Amino acid sequence: MKQPKYLFNAGRMSRKDNTLKFTPVDEAGVEEQPRYLPIEQVGDLYVFGSLDANSALYNFLGQEGIAVHFFNYYEHYTGSFMPREYLLAGKMQVDQTKHYMTAKKRIEIARRFVEGAANNILRVLKYYNNRDKVKDLTEAIVSIERLLVSVPTTTDVPMLMGIEGNIRQTYYGCFDAIVGQTFCMDGRSKRPPQNELNALISFGNMLCYTACLSTIYHTQLNPTISFLHEPGARRYSLALDLSEVFKPILVDRLIFRMINKRQLQPSDFRSEVGGCVLKDAARKRFVQGFDEQLKETIKHRALGRSVSYRHLMKLECYKLQKHLLGVEEYRPFKAWW
Repeated sequence: MKQPKYLFNAGRMSRKDNTLKFTPVDEAGVEEQPRYLPIEQVGDLYVFGSLDANSALYNFLGQEGIAVHFFNYYEHYTGSFMPREYLLAGKMQVDQTKHYMTAKKRIEIARRFVEGAANNILRVLKYYNNRDKVKDLTEAIVSIERLLVSVPTTTDVPMLMGIEGNIRQTYYGCFDAIVGQTFCMDGRSKRPPQNELNALISFGNMLCYTACLSTIYHTQLNPTISFLHEPGARRYSLALDLSEVFKPILVDRLIFRMINKRQLQPSDFRSEVGGCVLKDAARKRFVQGFDEQLKETIKHRALGRSVSYRHLMKLECYKLQKHLLGVEEYRPFKAWW
């Protein structure tokens, strides 16, 4: 079964028959014992250290449909190697473009992404509002519910983005109450994040974005044509749209759980060039936690069987495809537990 593989050490990767050979290299440049990854077990590659590879390797990865996501020394997502799309279909491409080009159709889909994100944010807040150790979050919940009501009245994407921004701002204002006194949010900061909590949010959001991007790749959707976020020249903006729906459940809940269980401490972070980043060991623990979260299963109401969060992402893509093809109206994923 294919699984994502995470490379934290610097090293050299090459093709060895039908296997990936990864040779870690220490800080002195000395090669360590190589590790072999059977290609049939590799889903995507997440590269956090320096990787030395050649075109033969990327040709092999492209042939096998394996994406490679790169993060720099400061844990910022820097880009992806995406294999050639193998499921793109002309009709889907045309319909996706039509929905982007037609303002009325675009805003309908964009609203659904915001509705899904806001509902999942409310689900997270209501869960923690019932915890004895957390301060009362009722005021923030009421405020977000009021903003959510105004979403269907938006007439263009900038207006919708304004409401979405207010929802996020209210939501982030609750983080201090949820995580206690060990960490302090002190407003949302990024590029670079100014403190520990912001560093976790930025890093977690990038993991969620890349997971969504890899999921979209295995559907007929074009990842560069989006509806809520403006398509850019060099980014896969549909992954940004999709990740908005899943970030509260996959990223924020993981952050709260790891902090409240003291799996992350202030000593797990370091200050770098005006920002804050995770130390290596803590970064591995967080990535491991995120990977486990993606594998976790829930009982799907409509399907009547257990599905993983990663599969929920794929189902979300399928729902969007049906909407674009005029088969069924898109309704975003809303957590019910």
